[in-house]
Amino acid sequence: MYIKKLIGTQCYLAPLNIEDAEQYAVWLNDMEVTENLQLISSIIPVDGERELLKKLAQDHNYGIIDKKTNELIGNVGFIDINHLHRTAEIGIFIGNKGYWGKGYGREALSLLLDYAFKKLNLHNILLRVYDFNQRAVACYEKVGFKKIGEIRDGLTRNMEYHNIILMDILPADFYEANPQYKVEK
Repeated sequence: MYIKKLIGTQCYLAPLNIEDAEQYAVWLNDMEVTENLQLISSIIPVDGERELLKKLAQDHNYGIIDKKTNELIGNVGFIDINHLHRTAEIGIFIGNKGYWGKGYGREALSLLLDYAFKKLNLHNILLRVYDFNQRAVACYEKVGFKKIGEIRDGLTRNMEYHNIILMDILPADFYEANPQYKVEK
């Protein structure tokens, strides 16, 4: 059973469940899933994933759950939150490939960003994406992220160099791209 923390139309975000460690380990050892993640070169045992989930559960990281089936499909959360400067870095992945390209990632990001701006009082949220992951770049731009730079040749994948695109979002960017989340005054 999942606890509904942030609820959208297609999915909801739930606090991480340690019981999902095996599912995460399966996804994070799938080369197709991790092609766009830093974890591609890691070996993720179930026990290691269980320990990581315990740690991540304390820092605003959530399971992405399909609203109709209550099935875990991925993860979204913050890698680093700095409350003094009101900044954070965000990460997301959809592990269940049957849900790729169907808007779940966009909605999960939007739910977490709205929460971050309204409840956590964050102001600037950064993400990193590899230049070959154009599907993700398009998703992030739809949510309101702006490209702010690149780390040139910052990644070697398949014996080729790739840039790491840096993107960020401010509340004004998010609510302009997602007026349905704006608070009416």
